[in-house]
Amino acid sequence: MQSASPANPLPLPPPTSLPSLEVGHCFESAGRTITESDIVNFACLSGDFNRLHVDHEYARTTPFGQRIAHGLLVLSVLSGLTTQSSGYRQLEPYVLALIDINCRFPKPTFIGDTIVVRVTVTEKTEQYRPGKDKVVFRREAVNQRGEVVVQADFAMVLRSMEGSA
Repeated sequence: MQSASPANPLPLPPPTSLPSLEVGHCFESAGRTITESDIVNFACLSGDFNRLHVDHEYARTTPFGQRIAHGLLVLSVLSGLTTQSSGYRQLEPYVLALIDINCRFPKPTFIGDTIVVRVTVTEKTEQYRPGKDKVVFRREAVNQRGEVVVQADFAMVLRSMEGSA
């Protein structure tokens, strides 16, 4: 599998490969393991040094019993895994804007957890604006135990797909 980087992005597929985006359409990402380095780097980047994330001794005294990843770190990984997936790559030429995110964190993510992202179309409004559709994608980060650790609804505006599938 080819890997992407800012200097070497993956090539876009031709726009004619757009799948039918009806409610219920879904795809899944590859997996990624959350590391201690991820947590430390995110704390430095964000300035969020909450002891629950960075202090092993303190975290042992909490109901979690260990450090947990920042929710926004896991949300960021969810976003990255989604945009690297082949399902999203087919949509990318049509994506115009992200207009809303509604997010919750039902379970913690621990160091060493591996997450994959399940993406499902939950709502579609054709011709939301002239030539534009609004599509809501539910993205769920699921750990190796099958637990949903992040659930986020991403409302996006896409170029109208009418007649382009």
